[in-house]
Amino acid sequence: MSRVGKTAITIPAGVTVEFESGIVTVSGSKATLKQEIKSPIKVIVEGADVRLERGDDQAQSRALHGLYNRLIQNMITGVSKGFVKTLILNGVGYKANMNGADLTLNLGMSHPSNIKAQPGISFKVLTPQEIGALNLGKDGIGQVIQVSGASKEQVGAVASMIKDLRPVEPYHMYGIRYSDERVIRKASKSGGKGKKK
Repeated sequence: MSRVGKTAITIPAGVTVEFESGIVTVSGSKATLKQEIKSPIKVIVEGADVRLERGDDQAQSRALHGLYNRLIQNMITGVSKGFVKTLILNGVGYKANMNGADLTLNLGMSHPSNIKAQPGISFKVLTPQEIGALNLGKDGIGQVIQVSGASKEQVGAVASMIKDLRPVEPYHMYGIRYSDERVIRKASKSGGKGKKK
């Protein structure tokens, strides 16, 4: 048995889980998410628990057993608490502004980058007080934005797309990086040459 796949998932209060025609539907206060479950995996909802069973012991089935268990757990977390990715913008003239529900980024290019808010995704530009509460340190901290939503996959994809607009460089830490990303700093190159004897 897959140790992850056989783990029972607890359904918190305010969340409902249904499985019908190969589709698991998870509903909560923040959203409703759906996920296709391929055969031979079956989802069994009993009271406040969700269990997954597989019809055979093939390698593909064992892999799907654990995968679907984690996907359903993430769906339950997403519809009840949501997911957040925090991004740090650092650079001369780098700015982030909200334009309604959309995000506008000035990243030292000839034109601003406009990020449309996809359904299920919201943006937030943090205030200095909110940044201070996160304890991000003082090294290379400019503006901080947050991407939030119920789908962990969607939040991660949008945050990755924003990060790719200006990947962080290791000398001055200019660019966009995740708040928990570890950047290995490099010493600035010296402009002087060694003295001749």
